[in-house]
Amino acid sequence: MAYLRNKSMEFLKRFEVPAKNPSEDAQRRWREAVGTLVKNRRRRFRMVPDLDKRSQVETQRRKIQEKLRVALYVQKAALQFIDAARRTEHPLPELARQCGFSVSAEELATVVRNHDTKSLRHHKGVDGIARKINVSLADGIKSDDTGVRAQVYGANQYTEKPPRTFWMFLWDASQDMTLLLLAFCALISVVIGLATEGWPSGMYDGLGIVLTIFLVVMITAASDYKQSLQFRDLDKEKKKIDMHVTRDGYRQKVSIYDIVVGDIVHLSIGDQVPADGLYIDGYSFVVDESSLSGESEPVHLSNANPFLLGGTKVQDGSARMLVTAVGMRTEWGNLMETLSQGGEDETPLQVKLNGVATIIGKIGLAFAVLTFTVLMARFLVNKAHAPGGLLRWRGADALSVLNFFAVAVTIIVVAVPEGLPLAVTLSLAFAMKKLMEERALVRHLSACETMGSASCICTDKTGTLTTNHMVVEKVWASGAAQTVSTAKGFDELKSSVAENFTKVLLEGVFHCSGSEVVTNKDGKTTIMGTPTETAILEFGLEVEKYTKVEHTSAKKLKVEPFNSVKKTMAVVIASPHAAGHPRAFLKGASEVVLGRCSSMIDGTGSIEKLTEAKTKRVASAIDAFACEALRTLCLAYQDVTSGGEIPNDGYTLIAVFGIKDPLRPGVMARSLPLDKHTLVTNLRGMFEEVVAVTGDGTNDAPALHEADIGLAMGIAGTEVAKENADVIIMDDNFSTIINVAKWGRSVYINIQKFVQFQLTVNVVALMVNFVSASFTGSAPLTIVQLLWVNLIMDTLGALALATEPPNDAMMQRPPVGRGDNFITKVMWRNIIGQSIYQLIVLGVLIFKGESLLQLNGGQSDTQLNTFVFNTFVFCQVFNEVNSREMEKINVFSGIFSSWIFSAVAGATAAFQVIIVELLGTFASTVHLSGRLWLTSVLIGSVSLVIGAILKLIPVGSSSESSDRHDGYQPIPTGPNAV
Repeated sequence: MAYLRNKSMEFLKRFEVPAKNPSEDAQRRWREAVGTLVKNRRRRFRMVPDLDKRSQVETQRRKIQEKLRVALYVQKAALQFIDAARRTEHPLPELARQCGFSVSAEELATVVRNHDTKSLRHHKGVDGIARKINVSLADGIKSDDTGVRAQVYGANQYTEKPPRTFWMFLWDASQDMTLLLLAFCALISVVIGLATEGWPSGMYDGLGIVLTIFLVVMITAASDYKQSLQFRDLDKEKKKIDMHVTRDGYRQKVSIYDIVVGDIVHLSIGDQVPADGLYIDGYSFVVDESSLSGESEPVHLSNANPFLLGGTKVQDGSARMLVTAVGMRTEWGNLMETLSQGGEDETPLQVKLNGVATIIGKIGLAFAVLTFTVLMARFLVNKAHAPGGLLRWRGADALSVLNFFAVAVTIIVVAVPEGLPLAVTLSLAFAMKKLMEERALVRHLSACETMGSASCICTDKTGTLTTNHMVVEKVWASGAAQTVSTAKGFDELKSSVAENFTKVLLEGVFHCSGSEVVTNKDGKTTIMGTPTETAILEFGLEVEKYTKVEHTSAKKLKVEPFNSVKKTMAVVIASPHAAGHPRAFLKGASEVVLGRCSSMIDGTGSIEKLTEAKTKRVASAIDAFACEALRTLCLAYQDVTSGGEIPNDGYTLIAVFGIKDPLRPGVMARSLPLDKHTLVTNLRGMFEEVVAVTGDGTNDAPALHEADIGLAMGIAGTEVAKENADVIIMDDNFSTIINVAKWGRSVYINIQKFVQFQLTVNVVALMVNFVSASFTGSAPLTIVQLLWVNLIMDTLGALALATEPPNDAMMQRPPVGRGDNFITKVMWRNIIGQSIYQLIVLGVLIFKGESLLQLNGGQSDTQLNTFVFNTFVFCQVFNEVNSREMEKINVFSGIFSSWIFSAVAGATAAFQVIIVELLGTFASTVHLSGRLWLTSVLIGSVSLVIGAILKLIPVGSSSESSDRHDGYQPIPTGPNAV
């Protein structure tokens, strides 16, 4: 046994792949290890990428990138000259002329795609292009024109593979080699049966097999098709991206799919460029074109180099672009069509279960061969002693041999657990759908699995633990801090500062900002921008309201957008209050801005030197804000005397803002005090570590401890962050992260339940048929009955057990490590215990059933076989209930919260009655009396008692694996860990 176990473990090592970015060698290794022992390759590997096709797709992608690289980086003057000489004319379509446009879609697309500066000059630049497509660069297009523009220039959608229909899944399900063999056997059975027994009795056995095969194929196809619909819905959700555009003179959000040629799109750091277009204006605008060209060098955009390609990422700065080509007229559209054919990597659990299925399949194949050999040997021995011996063969003999072969094939059908790896897909699809309803978008299948094994959650504070709806709570100005979240606070601020100070403050608030105050069609004022910027602009609007002083408009001469490296942003404006000089404003992280200041402005508007003592007072105010869990920002200014360049130092400090971001209720409900340098909630029962990461300063974490928490994502995240994420928390809520982890653990545990159930059925079905064939010369379970059992334990079993919803008790278990055995000692205990009980009961019934049940008459054998079949099925029905809880005695807890489980169990029992009582001609069953039905159900229900007794037997826990799931050491905690 030890030798076999070691061999099995060695074999299963070939079925190990990492959760992310598995190598092609690892992927090919497990496919080769599966070998030919697969009933239906089309279905089993449907959710597994075709590596050869993926290689072809990668080659095609590289060709497109090389083409773009030539267009973008190898445009020498000679090449431009050749291109000009070969320039093709693009006639204007009649539809475009009638709609008032004077440039064709093909010509527009060519200008940007080829970076054709000569053609752009020919069209009089960006302004000329805008005139030819009837758009105002200030007001954008009219919303009413979007339909016409989409008709003339195309829609911003990419060609995708058509979805698979139900008939395709039906075809896949019918490609099962074992089912095809059984169908062939059924056909031969019908032919021989009709020749020997006549119509209609001669066709019943064969027709029963065909009808059962049809039922199996239909249910399998329906289940697979339903999964595909769930994945299709999830795929649509993944592609939802909103962009800021100017239409009808107003800035507004629209779906990326609604963008049309002529739209004015606003881009900032982290955005994905939604289509091809031309740079209009912007500040320090840099894009990453590596997704298209393969080149990692960032590209700086300006009026001299205005060509923007769809699919590229904004790396720095902000800008407005004029859309000139959309959808399949962009290179990104062609590339997307290619990438959509690559397929998603298989998950580690899928691969692992393919290994388990392969081992079980080999054992089942051996049993099938042994069963066929024993049946044939007994048949030949009996025939040798019959009159005529082995030389005399009749139609009935041929039917017997054919039946032996069909039984062996059916044992393979039952033994090869094709449903194991597919159950993972079913469970993941179900979990992903439920998570979508709970506002979590799982972009990759393996992510749900991985979250279930997560031992540490390291979370950002802003927007995850907090609401991300920021407000200015306090302001330090003119030497004192004021609470400005109330009307009284604004009154105190108003009385403590003069108008000169207010003008400088408002100028800095409104001009030194990456966000924008806009007025919509209804006249309502809204702010488009980040939560931090929004909070400061809202504060500025309130200052205007209370002081009756309004900020003056001013032309921006130079802008240095905020980035996370500098931690500041700066702007130079032509201020009307700076005596004719340009005025520079600096805003950003408090310690950075304060370090670049040499003076400060007091409440009267006078400038005074920032001495060391005053600097310490400002620093103390900043620390005090941080200790109240407020995010702090400083605002400073400097009048520039020459050149309008942004100065490095010598600024005058205006104010310090303390911005509050309230904690989410879901965090406070789960919180627990820990140490003063890390935020760790009461999820320590669920995870080994939960750490909050904050960039707001070292005083921020202890403030969380002392403030609201009780110690102490999809909305805020950029499109680049979302694209690179495995899971998108669409409501930016920390409690949603817990739901993802909970469903991830549910997937793993549900698959374990299914495996426990399926292995028990496998063991009993194989042993019953083999032992019975060895001693009696016939199999008690017929082909139709075995196919029904296969349906119960495969598709229906997966539906019932793999879709169970999670419960809070799951989160009290330790996370599963990568090195942990999938089939645990608890599972082996349950499998062996239930198998022994069922084998004893069924064995007694097979050999002593007639006398025990007092069966008499000519149909006693058929009655007994029907009773054995019925008892076997009800044992599995109750064993399915048992499998809901592998360790708890109460298996009925929450059974009605899983309507799928209840429906499947009820439907199985109901259809069993139909098979026995109404389909006896095809299923080789006869009517059972009420006493026998009750006895079958009672014997099956004893499985519940056996399960409860088994769970009282302690099993040693597996030794803790040193191979952690994530491959890293635990994060240290405590005050010395920071």
